[in-house]
Amino acid sequence: GRLELVGGGWCMNDEAAAHYGGALAQLALGRRFLRRLFGGCGTPRVAWQIDPFGHARELAATFAQVGHPGTPLWGAPELSGCVPAVSPVPPAAVAGEVTALSPGILPNMYNPPAGLCWDQLCTDPPVVDEDGPERNVDAVVTSFLQAAATQARQYRTNHILMTMGSDFHYENAHLWFKNLDKLIAHTNARQANGSRVHALYSTPSCYLWELHRANLTWPLKTDDFFPYSDGPHQFWTGYFSSRPAFKGYERLSSGFLQICSQLEALAGPSVRDGPYGPGDSSVLREAVAVAQHHDAVAGTERQHVANDYARQLAKGWDSCQVLVANALSLLGGTKDPLVFCNALNISVCPLSETTPHFTVILYNPLAWGVTWPVRLPVRATSYAVTDPQGQPVASQVVPVSGVTRRLRGGAGRAPGELLFQAWAPPLGFSTFEVKQLSPGTPWDTPRCPSGDPEPQIENEHLRVRFDPVTGHLLEIQNLAKGISLPVFQSFYWYNASAGDGLSPQASGAYIFRPNASTPIPVAKRAATHLLKTALVQELQQNFSAWCSQVLRLRPGQPYLELEWTVGPIPVADGLGKEVISRFETPLRTAGRFYTDSNGRQVLERRRDYRPTWNLSQSEPVAGNYYPVNTRIFIKDEKVQLTVLTDRSQGGSSLLDGSLELMVHRRLLNDDSRGLGEPLDEPGADGRGLVVRGRHLVLLDTAAAAAEQHRPRAQEMVTPPTLVLAPGPGPHLRQVRGSHLAVPPQVSGLRRALPPNVHLLTLEPRGAGAVLLRLEHLFQVGESHNGSQAASVDLTV
Repeated sequence: GRLELVGGGWCMNDEAAAHYGGALAQLALGRRFLRRLFGGCGTPRVAWQIDPFGHARELAATFAQVGHPGTPLWGAPELSGCVPAVSPVPPAAVAGEVTALSPGILPNMYNPPAGLCWDQLCTDPPVVDEDGPERNVDAVVTSFLQAAATQARQYRTNHILMTMGSDFHYENAHLWFKNLDKLIAHTNARQANGSRVHALYSTPSCYLWELHRANLTWPLKTDDFFPYSDGPHQFWTGYFSSRPAFKGYERLSSGFLQICSQLEALAGPSVRDGPYGPGDSSVLREAVAVAQHHDAVAGTERQHVANDYARQLAKGWDSCQVLVANALSLLGGTKDPLVFCNALNISVCPLSETTPHFTVILYNPLAWGVTWPVRLPVRATSYAVTDPQGQPVASQVVPVSGVTRRLRGGAGRAPGELLFQAWAPPLGFSTFEVKQLSPGTPWDTPRCPSGDPEPQIENEHLRVRFDPVTGHLLEIQNLAKGISLPVFQSFYWYNASAGDGLSPQASGAYIFRPNASTPIPVAKRAATHLLKTALVQELQQNFSAWCSQVLRLRPGQPYLELEWTVGPIPVADGLGKEVISRFETPLRTAGRFYTDSNGRQVLERRRDYRPTWNLSQSEPVAGNYYPVNTRIFIKDEKVQLTVLTDRSQGGSSLLDGSLELMVHRRLLNDDSRGLGEPLDEPGADGRGLVVRGRHLVLLDTAAAAAEQHRPRAQEMVTPPTLVLAPGPGPHLRQVRGSHLAVPPQVSGLRRALPPNVHLLTLEPRGAGAVLLRLEHLFQVGESHNGSQAASVDLTV
């Protein structure tokens, strides 16, 4: 028991930007690895989250549920002093769930007390206990006893924990242990002279055991440890949004890993070596697990390291795509080629652009059926689309936008995009056949319509109005609920501080510090183009050469989609910029807004307020930013406006009735927290990174809002995927003896799960075994119907 494995994840995951699904998966992967190598003795009993930059309530619940009784934390947010060991107890946060965790705050980050560093990298003198002029043991022990007494004053028991090591330490373990042996021996020898300090080698679980033996009642903390600050004007809230492209890639990769794992479980182990070659989900699983690291998805790694994380994910995608193709081949009884279009976000897909006859396969990883918009680049002007039963599906070709044409450069030349609505059953896929009806003809650049007195878009659920002069969003109406809410939305940028007279602190990868509280508009008005067809209505907004957006409604869609494109952010003026999308409404929100905790629980936030201590605010913007993994919302007594994100971002409500999300940042200074370079991403062409993402805006009553934002957020986290095949594609067949539905529409479920149950994991574990994780989708009390208990019979 002298050597203990703690934490046990594949990495020490970030707690702000990591989604709970990815955090749980990397923890399980690491623990399986340890069990395989060390057996039961290798199972960690204590979490060890000493380097993330703040701590989340949801991850506290996760650690507690996997059997960790506690976790040491490395620093106290807001410089609030060394906090006694506290116990965040998420109060039955999700239906049927009660958790508890007992953490403790370390007083000196994770470093040893001053003067007691004895590694190859340290400069402190070694302990000399021989007689002579270099003898220093008495002074060293006295210093140690003083540090112990100071630390003990902040703790409630007579046991304290000191970390003797730091980053990159134990390169020369002999130096450490030789000096520690002397320190312990001479410290304990002082007991003969009345000292009450006993020093010993210990482990985190032994320390926590003594805390539990003390039989004390600990304070309850029901919020979290965000935002973190290590000094005035030094809020670590920039990394909530740093490296937005990688944050988006990580989220997409996590979703595709679920698809890969599910199809491997449904189709069996033979998919690892099928007609398309050897496929392996473990490559992507390990890459996604590493991407959860607190210097990976957090965006606080150097550029060449970020490139390597992306390379590992890309390698994992390649391997998983082979496995997915093998699975579809096995289920469909075909060896026809299957094609993945990895650049559809910029409307590039060589197969759809060059083939007059092809098939689209839509796979749905969720436990409920989905309807999903398909948008494929094409060269012709008219196509016929048929569904799995051979019935016609409404389709249309629209011009590719000018912004998208610029983004794709020479990668694709299709002038149009084929639109149609596809659907797929729970945990299954459907096939749609596409045939060209007319030959391709040159497309003229679309002309912007003019003279519309009040531009608007609408479907059966929503009506969205725009200002005819400025082109900005003006109002959203929920037609079914009779709700009309004035909503203004636009893009702004904060001028990133390079340090000033108040503090030398600059904005950087970790820290967000604007030099003023009022952001600067990207533009006062947007050039617009309105497109209305039977399948889509959208307003295209162009704010500048580097900032544009499309606001989009489709039939049946109960939310407004905002597809934003930002970058390369101009910095020739010498100013770093942090770009936000801000929504302004007349809602009376009393300084309150709501953000998710790692995509699962929802926490109330209050501007300029902390629940467990009195806050002295030094940064009115950065000090009110919180991590947003999947959603942020504001509400009054009746109405709620929710914005869903497709990646982790920083967000806040700095004015009543408003909310904002940081979508991109490009900085010219390092923030002196270890990165050693500015956050200035070069992008594909070296001129600066361009990022494209989506926000979904939901307007509903406060009482019913969760019934929409809960399932929609899961669809953003694990979206369906498209696979194409030339010609008629796979002729899907029924697998003998299986329970799969009659092809060409296949489902891996005998019956749909209850609507408030989410299939979190379906993963093969060898020898015919699978790992199945089901979870309740709703938080207690947030939905009259959704929050009810649910049961699933796995035997029928």
